[in-house]
Amino acid sequence: MQRAMQAIGSHGNVLKSAVLRHISAPKPAMLPAAFSRFMSVSSASLEESGFETTTVADVLKSKGKGADGSWLWCTTEDSVYDAVKSMTQHNVGALVVLKPGQDKSIAGIVTERDYLRKIIVQGRSSKSTKVGDIMTEENKLITVKPDTRALQAMQLMTENRIRHIPVIDDTGMLGMVSIGDVVRAVVTEHREELNRLNDYIQGGY
Repeated sequence: MQRAMQAIGSHGNVLKSAVLRHISAPKPAMLPAAFSRFMSVSSASLEESGFETTTVADVLKSKGKGADGSWLWCTTEDSVYDAVKSMTQHNVGALVVLKPGQDKSIAGIVTERDYLRKIIVQGRSSKSTKVGDIMTEENKLITVKPDTRALQAMQLMTENRIRHIPVIDDTGMLGMVSIGDVVRAVVTEHREELNRLNDYIQGGY
């Protein structure tokens, strides 16, 4: 995953540099005045906008509220068995853990990895063990904000070897994204940017 992330970032930088060199190549004297002004403005616009503008909020929006695990949760008092059962039913790898009786007050996160390492490997009972006993606690959580860029979230998850990350703002918990979600978002953005720039080079604009 680390290599994939580096390749995506490198590809974006190389692509941007190549296109900017291409659009700045024509000599102003050889072009009509109107076209020269258009070319100059477009080049500046590309420099300002850059790549990787997709945010975590965009990723959450594209996932949808009812079609994924963004809003799946359990409480610290639930059994690990029930939490894992919920993950399996909804085909997700992690659940947000909330404090009992406190809406959107996050206590931590529980993942399939927690289940394997702290229940299966240690020979504990999932039915008698509470989620609060094996979860990653709030003070150890790595989180992102809605305006965090998808590429930054991907880098953060890769560097810390985590596959899920909660999205939190001043009001509380908004959802959760996975490494797969952000990788798809970054790849899609690069593909769209590549198509747009190819059209531009070919005179499509």
